[in-house]
Amino acid sequence: MEIIETSLAGVKIVEPQVFADERGFFLETWQLTRYKRALAFSAGLEFVQDNHSRSARGVLRGMHFQQRCPQGKLVRAARGEIYDVVVDIDPVSVTFGEWIGVHLSEKNHRQLWIPPGYAHGFQVLSDSADVEYKCTDYYVPTDQCGVAWNDPQLAITWPLEDPLVSEQDGQWPTLEQLQNHNRERVTP
Repeated sequence: MEIIETSLAGVKIVEPQVFADERGFFLETWQLTRYKRALAFSAGLEFVQDNHSRSARGVLRGMHFQQRCPQGKLVRAARGEIYDVVVDIDPVSVTFGEWIGVHLSEKNHRQLWIPPGYAHGFQVLSDSADVEYKCTDYYVPTDQCGVAWNDPQLAITWPLEDPLVSEQDGQWPTLEQLQNHNRERVTP
């Protein structure tokens, strides 16, 4: 397994070892000891939930996060291809407002480790894609938050124009609006 560091602290690309021949292939998508060490999991961080989504070409899901129960995610495209995006939403971070994008596909077998505290989303580039991801905390519907996928301040370069976005994902605030809202909540 090869680990590739990114410009966002703790966000890593995993290139697992793939054993392929004329019959097909085999790879490990998670192995507790090896992955925890390679991804530098902090004490007490464990996966508690696995998710699987199937989406059609052009679907854009994101940019999601949970505020009180942040989820770390290990993401992979089990079928098809996606453009996976991570945004630093921590206002005290030196990379606040920066993002990275990574192609994940059934052909490159890459995984993306996203520690708790980042916003995450993806766009489907193939006819359809099955995306599987392990989460370090449970999904809490009342804690679900997001940042606008088309926030001009973030200026994310999505590969496909005119994405298919859910009504909810189309209504998330910009990063600036989110930051102003959070400041108002803590001001006495």
